Amino acid sequence: MTAQFHQEDDFKAKLDAGLWWKIFRRALNFKRYLVPLFFASLLLAVGDSSFAFITRWVIDGVVRDGLSANFTLYAGVYLGVTLVFSSCIWGFIFLAGNISYRLSHDIRRDSFDRLQELEFSFFDTRPVGWLITRLTSDCDRLSRTIAWGFLDIVWGLSLVGMIAISLLILNWRLGLIVLSVMPPLAIISRVFQKRMLFSSREIRKHNSQITASYNESIQGVRTTKTLVREADNLGEFEHVSQNMYAASVLNARQNALFYPLVMTIGSLAAGLALWHGGWLASQHSISLGTLIAFVTFAGMFFNPINSLAQRLTEIQAAQAAGERVMGLLETVPAIKDSPEVLARIAAHQNPHSDLPLVRQNLEEGGSPGSDLAAGPEPVEWAPDGLPARIETIEFRDVSFHYSDGTAVLANFNLKVAPGETIALVGPSGGGKSTIVSLVCRFYEPVSGQILINGTDYRERGLAWLQSQLGIVLQTPHLFKGTIRENIRYGRLEATDAEVEAAAKMVNAHEFISDIPGGYDSSVGEGGNQLSTGQRQLISFARALLANPQIFVMDEATSSIDTETEQLIQRGLETVLTGRISFVIAHRLSTIRRANRILVITKGQIEECGTHEELLKQRGHYYGLYTNQFRREREEAVLSGEPV
Repeated sequence: MTAQFHQEDDFKAKLDAGLWWKIFRRALNFKRYLVPLFFASLLLAVGDSSFAFITRWVIDGVVRDGLSANFTLYAGVYLGVTLVFSSCIWGFIFLAGNISYRLSHDIRRDSFDRLQELEFSFFDTRPVGWLITRLTSDCDRLSRTIAWGFLDIVWGLSLVGMIAISLLILNWRLGLIVLSVMPPLAIISRVFQKRMLFSSREIRKHNSQITASYNESIQGVRTTKTLVREADNLGEFEHVSQNMYAASVLNARQNALFYPLVMTIGSLAAGLALWHGGWLASQHSISLGTLIAFVTFAGMFFNPINSLAQRLTEIQAAQAAGERVMGLLETVPAIKDSPEVLARIAAHQNPHSDLPLVRQNLEEGGSPGSDLAAGPEPVEWAPDGLPARIETIEFRDVSFHYSDGTAVLANFNLKVAPGETIALVGPSGGGKSTIVSLVCRFYEPVSGQILINGTDYRERGLAWLQSQLGIVLQTPHLFKGTIRENIRYGRLEATDAEVEAAAKMVNAHEFISDIPGGYDSSVGEGGNQLSTGQRQLISFARALLANPQIFVMDEATSSIDTETEQLIQRGLETVLTGRISFVIAHRLSTIRRANRILVITKGQIEECGTHEELLKQRGHYYGLYTNQFRREREEAVLSGEPV
């Protein structure tokens, strides 16, 4: 794991007020619920504190008037306050619930949106389970803490203030006795704060690791069973789970000690008030109603304090979740549109901008350094305001290394035009996948340039460029749903006829028609109802339906049977026609017709030419091809297939 993944291990002993303000600002989007909740909390505090005064009024009235006291009035006042009190409780449950669910929805939506904006390198160092935890339990915990925490803080602080003032008004000496326990209470809270925050952060960290472990185990269940690793996996999971158990028990013990201490101190204050107040009442210095009200207030005084302490603990526990969620939301994508590109995209959408004049100049004379020649054909414009037709892609002295400093490419040069198929072969780790990842702008060059029509592709719209890609990977991913829905994923507005036409072009129509339900049959979870070859054909159809200008095949035929490979080969000629194509090939038989075959070794082009030219050179490619051809012949003989 990288240091970046362990960012949650950096312990902060204090609550981060800046962090919570950022989170609370999101709750301000729901002012129509937040403002009424604020006033409902205040009204609830007023109702709580009013009961002691009403009790004082009733007792003193009964002591003074005996049985002739107005009990109907007393009962009516109690009933009225109780109804208001109950209405406030209903109101804050409704309002706080709305804030919690809406805030959770918005944070989860924004987090998912940010994940889709982030570059591939972000996911290289973070397990899927780690990310899932951010979008599920962390978001839920954060939204509940904000909504219910806001309620308890407003209610608790208001009630504590009202009770403190009431105690001093009723009898300032008794009031000071009760308030004298506040300093030790503050010291105890301070001592427990750091310890409870630390254990809470440990719980969240180990919870993330458990989720990641679950996810990895489920994804690799077939490998686990074939290698009989169940017992070892269980032992590794028990270790992670034991860490979670230890942190949870420690946190529970701290809570179990903290709250009784608070209540004990509160009871001590109430006892002192009762002892001294009883003596004052016996001396007729205060009325019986005032004494009972005072004892009631003294007992009530620590209820909101206890509630505030509990909420403080929850905030401490949720701070780790807040740091992770806000850290994700504030992660700035390393690959994104520049301000200049965003300005051109905005201008393209604004018919009153000066962009039409720029376009006219481009059509008449071409842009400086562009490979586009002026011509009579109308120009189709991309959303970034530049020509949409890709005429050339050029690597110019491109170097690249990953974040750990490992060099992959060094001063790499290549120029490709539409209709050209560039095949990339060579040893693993040589830089083949990096080249196509750079073309797709999943990563960007460390130095040098990648040019589209002579313009650095960082000056083109990122969404536009990646919408021009058709990518077929070694392990195709299908989404849960029907075959038709998976093919249409390449272009959601495509008609059924267009979906079927794309399937026919890649020779997938025949096997689809043979399946019960045809195009409307389910592919299963991740496509598990289909064979690898069938999934690959569907992914080809999906890529073709998007009508991309750049087509990428990354080991797309290495894990399929020979029959499916032949079906794909027959469809490839149609798929690649007129497109810029990059093919990473393990099976060299799939790239015989490539315009250029590049042998990539240690980030450099070792050999370049057509299939026939490279065979004649009797170099690296010749060795790869003859070895693979000999092996395929041997396998065919052993299996009884005709050679």
